[in-house]
Amino acid sequence: MTGRIIPREIISKSVLNKTGIPGCDYCLNPYVGCTHACVYCYASFMCRFSGHKEKWGEFLDVKVNAAEVLSKQMGGRSQPCGKVIFGSVTDAYQPAEASFNITRSCLLRLAQYQLLEVDILTKSALIERDIPILQQLPGCRVGFTITTIDNHVARIMEPGASAPARRMKAARKLVQAGLPVWVFIAPLLPGLTDRYEILEDMLMQFQDVGVEEVLVDCLNPYPAVVHRLKAVYRQFFPRSLAALEDYVSHPAGCENMVEAVLRQLSTSTGCKVRLA
Repeated sequence: MTGRIIPREIISKSVLNKTGIPGCDYCLNPYVGCTHACVYCYASFMCRFSGHKEKWGEFLDVKVNAAEVLSKQMGGRSQPCGKVIFGSVTDAYQPAEASFNITRSCLLRLAQYQLLEVDILTKSALIERDIPILQQLPGCRVGFTITTIDNHVARIMEPGASAPARRMKAARKLVQAGLPVWVFIAPLLPGLTDRYEILEDMLMQFQDVGVEEVLVDCLNPYPAVVHRLKAVYRQFFPRSLAALEDYVSHPAGCENMVEAVLRQLSTSTGCKVRLA
């Protein structure tokens, strides 16, 4: 289920929480931690709030009472409404969900209440399991983070996530089921996924799947993230290390170049793509 990681069951007092994420009113994180173990993950800052000594990607807490708590919050005097995003600092469909069904249970409760629009962002093909529930949710929209379509790069950078081809297949199934699907290319990896021809190939494949919108996010050079990436680049992608170091030194200039590339690609491919 999660390899050597043994999930810890915890009890939560609240699962539906206010968020400052643009376009969303609430966030819901069914788990603490994420076993996708992406090298570039920004959510690693959550380690200091988790009570764990393990590194990010090496522990997982399961909010086993999440659905019951959600029902109480939805049934209170002040009933929440607006938009909720699943997985702001975790992936709601990471491997453990196949056994624990916490996300599924929460979605079933939301389908009963019909008060909140649901956004989900995931790197997992497991979401296709819940298509019948997603179809019952008002305004449900699903995003797939697809950082790369290169299996070699994906295995190194996001070892616990579904393979890119599986995510693409799941995206196609959701589109065929009538659900709006978008793709998040995040983050762009300097020297590995930021070249014009690579992005063009990705966009063409996304269009073929039926994706409505593509957002691209440049790498945020947080020191901890850069430290992890440099170690991985040195070991597996030494020829691209200079590109990473150049980006870290001049992120604004690189972002301007990426924005120009995306404008060209939007015109040449006809795909709706923009910088996040």
